[in-house]
Parts: sequence; structure tokens; C-alpha cells
Amino acid sequence: YNDHFQNFKRYNIPKAQLVIADIPYNLGNNAYASSPEWYINGDNKNGESKKANKAFFDTDNDFRVSEFMHFCSKMLIKEPKECGKSPCMIVFCSFEQQAMLINVAKKYGFNHYINLVFRKQSSSQVLKANMKIVGNCEYALILYREKLPKFNNDGKMIYNCMDWQKDEGIPKVHPTQKPVKLLERLITIFTDAGDVVIDPCAGSGSTLLAATNLNR
Repeated sequence: YNDHFQNFKRYNIPKAQLVIADIPYNLGNNAYASSPEWYINGDNKNGESKKANKAFFDTDNDFRVSEFMHFCSKMLIKEPKECGKSPCMIVFCSFEQQAMLINVAKKYGFNHYINLVFRKQSSSQVLKANMKIVGNCEYALILYREKLPKFNNDGKMIYNCMDWQKDEGIPKVHPTQKPVKLLERLITIFTDAGDVVIDPCAGSGSTLLAATNLNR
């Protein structure tokens, strides 16, 4: 239980072309701090809800980034000799975590990165709307070793700032669930049909659904 980074060999998982993970953001007991969910029915007049002063999950406070990076370094395929076939990993993270992740990744051979910004049409920081500028962006890092990763762009320029594509008809079962449409786009860019995609965090399973939809 919660030991997959240490005991992954027993499961005979094939090596991946792409690892996608949405790691804990280390918000601690402030996970819902700027969200209406802090209060009963989203109204502070009703008092605090059960989510007040709570983390998203018990494992959020002891997530070991070094173990995560070690796992990813072992589970990605080796860089092939030919260009345009190399693997990479995409890590969703908070803005504040980016520098730390870049530094830790280098210790495990991921010497290069490309930062990604995802622009939403709204903000979850409703409680701060009349107090400050609120955030409407999510962040991620593309991490790779030496050679640029496989890149399916169909001859079109792809920007590192992308629109956040919402899902329709897919229930939200996880507080930080990522849209299947967005994951499908990322998987399409960095893999081909038949390639292996691994999500070692897999909170809602949306990465697994996106990969299955694309025959990965």
C-alpha cells in the first residue's frame, strides 16, 4: 500500500514513452483555502465545512519527490540513437514547485525542461475575488534527458501556453482532476499509437482513460 515507487519491479510494468503525473501540491491544510468548498454550501454565513483546514489526501504531506523521480528515471525507455524518438515526462505542479522539480530532476538525468502554462476561463479562488488578482492558470513541466522528445506537431507551431480544455459528460471524482481532452492532446503530441503511457499518481484515472481512447 502506497509503496509503488519502491516495489514497481514486481508488477512487470513495461517501460514508457511518456510519464504523466499530477503530483501533490504540498498545500497542507490549506487545500481548500480559496475555494467556496471551505464553507458549508459555499457560503461563509453557514460556517466551515468538513473540508476546512484539510488536505486533499493523507498522502499529500509525505510525497517524496526524489522517490518519484527515481521511479520515472527507471520506467522511461532509454534514449534511442535516432532523433525524434526520445521519451519524456510531464509533471503537473504548483508554480512554486517548478524550481525544486527542475533541480531534483537533474539529479536523475533529466537535464532539460520546457515549462507549460494552461489558461482557464475562470478561477477557483472565488473567496479572494474582491481582495487580489486571482489565479486562473495551471502549470506543468516537460522533463527530458538530452535529446528532444518525440514530437507530433503536424507541421504546426505549438505554444507553451495552452487553453484549458474542459470535459463534458465526465464526472469529477477527484479535487485536482485533469480534463481528458487536455491529456489526450498532450499524449498525442508526445506518443504514437501503441506506445506506453504511465501515470504513477493516477488520482482520478483520467490519464488512463485518455491513453486508452488513443490506443496507448
